[in-house]
Amino acid sequence: MTRLSVNINKIATIRNARGGNNPNLVKVALDCERFGAQGITVHPRPDERHIRYQDVLDLKDVVTTEFNIEGNPDERFIDLVKRVKPDQVTLVPDAPDAITSNAGWNTVRYADHLKKLIDTFKEDGIRVSIFVDADERMVEGAKMVGTDRIELYTEPYATQYPDNPEQAVALFVKAAQKAQELGLGLNAGHDLSLENLRYFAQEVPGLLEVSIGHALISDALYFGLENTIQMYRRELV
Repeated sequence: MTRLSVNINKIATIRNARGGNNPNLVKVALDCERFGAQGITVHPRPDERHIRYQDVLDLKDVVTTEFNIEGNPDERFIDLVKRVKPDQVTLVPDAPDAITSNAGWNTVRYADHLKKLIDTFKEDGIRVSIFVDADERMVEGAKMVGTDRIELYTEPYATQYPDNPEQAVALFVKAAQKAQELGLGLNAGHDLSLENLRYFAQEVPGLLEVSIGHALISDALYFGLENTIQMYRRELV
């Protein structure tokens, strides 16, 4: 069964819009777990426009499900992850001014860089996942640098899904099959939603985990957080 990790960045965005601590990020994280989330994901960025580095420290000792920290591995991010020692770190090559993540790693071009990073995190017993496009060459490159898992960047799937689901998922199926062949764990995330999640999970083999934030939090405005998490869980059965 594919696990659901809830990305709580958007909760921090709402809080930061007014200052103070409403909504309380730690409480929301604990509520997500209580409502059925099987993991909590945060993505701190250098400008701290949503998740703050202090938030990650505050969550460190209270999250009891899988804690996943994702982001661009600059020096500050590396120091934070090694201090917190989450269950998983997901390496994402997003530029500091990116609105959101928009591409995976070129695991061939940046092989030496990625291998050093992965070795650094593994020294502390942290599972490492690399954010990659649905490209078999990039999956093969991920295997070569020693990562434990890959996370498939699913925005292209979500964009194409309404018009042609079979074509939208085809490259992701091939990438997943390659990951299985190579012994890599498989995660996925970005623009997965109640509309497209079930089909993706049914078609893509070996899917261990999805990380979902924007769509889930948006749906919670209509359906309530507890109900929404349960709705997403049902799409993964």
